[in-house]
Amino acid sequence: MTTRTTTVSVIGLGYIGLPTAAAFASRKINVVGVDVNARVVETINRGSIHIVEPELDIVVRAAVTEGYLRATTRPEQADAFLIAVPTPFKGEHVPDVSYVESAARSIAPVLKKGDLVILESTSPVGTTEQMAEWLAAARPDLSFPGQKGEQSDIRIAYCPERVLPGHVMRELVENDRVIGGMTPACSAAAAALYKNFVEGECVVTSARTAEMCKLTENAFRDVNIAFANELSLICDKQGINVWELIALANRHPRVKILKPGPGVGGHCIAVDPWFIVHSSPKEAQLIHAARLVNDGKPSWVVEQVGRAVETLKQQGKNENAIKVAILGLAFKPDIDDLRESPAVAITLKLNRMFRTQLFLVEPNIETLPESLKGNALSNYDEAMAVADIILILVAHRPFHTLSGKVRSHQMVIDCVGVM
Repeated sequence: MTTRTTTVSVIGLGYIGLPTAAAFASRKINVVGVDVNARVVETINRGSIHIVEPELDIVVRAAVTEGYLRATTRPEQADAFLIAVPTPFKGEHVPDVSYVESAARSIAPVLKKGDLVILESTSPVGTTEQMAEWLAAARPDLSFPGQKGEQSDIRIAYCPERVLPGHVMRELVENDRVIGGMTPACSAAAAALYKNFVEGECVVTSARTAEMCKLTENAFRDVNIAFANELSLICDKQGINVWELIALANRHPRVKILKPGPGVGGHCIAVDPWFIVHSSPKEAQLIHAARLVNDGKPSWVVEQVGRAVETLKQQGKNENAIKVAILGLAFKPDIDDLRESPAVAITLKLNRMFRTQLFLVEPNIETLPESLKGNALSNYDEAMAVADIILILVAHRPFHTLSGKVRSHQMVIDCVGVM
């Protein structure tokens, strides 16, 4: 089943918005992408991309060349609008939906009767209904589901992404989608739209349940990662190799412990569980505890570096002369996404706490973010040649050759099991 939609507008051309726009355009649907960043718009209109994601560049180039995808900084009329903007938190982990509000208010002037508006941004429960209220306030000449139900002029739904960075183009097509319409008609319209490229099942539910489903998926991952990270702390204290322990425990037919790391990053797992904690602080005790464990892991990593620095100082090395190679800044392997990255947080703490020389190695980016201003990107081989301490924070593919490069005098702190 396909929708009669002739034009789709995607608001926000980041790690989710651009691949989604490209997926629709690859099915010969006219797509207008909207982003406030003029450089991003210019890059896409050249047929290029501004993020690292396998296969995305090929799809975007073809879509732009064939005339099915173009980008702009201002919303235009369309038949369906997909909002894929950030939803960070502010202050003490309070959800910030201001980007969703801005996106909704930006499309309000170009809405027309019969249009479909879908929120894809990971959001606190109730955000879709709030978005409908913002739109209704901006366009009193149109009716919305909260006012007219099935007879509304505008249909509104929530449909969260659930893709893995590095595999987005495949998973957009193959994964099931949860479709949460504000009414059955809204759900049907959204499901029909996604069926233009989704080969997985489009499962219909309410908007609030769909919102909670996305948060639940990421909280589940967070809790399981926290168990692995807590194990790594216990094993360090007990003098046990955590990687061997997990490999042995996972031989049990009903045990599957995840790998520990330096913390949890990204815009999903490191953020979304806080939305649940914020809305249900008394009930979300386990979810809250998992967040504290994972958020505390970077400090533990810094302590390990501190121990290594002290050992070298006791051996007569001046702290100013100690060289630390930091391998990996992204929040997970083989991508360029530094959002909420524990590796970045660890690097910033090391800058503040020690006078050591840091050699930052991140093969997936060309320039460092503003937060790391004052540091410089280093070549992998160069950093390995001069380092006294090798701190492995991300299991990028190039780093899997590490064991053959480490020399006897170098101290290795492996947070991701590369060694």
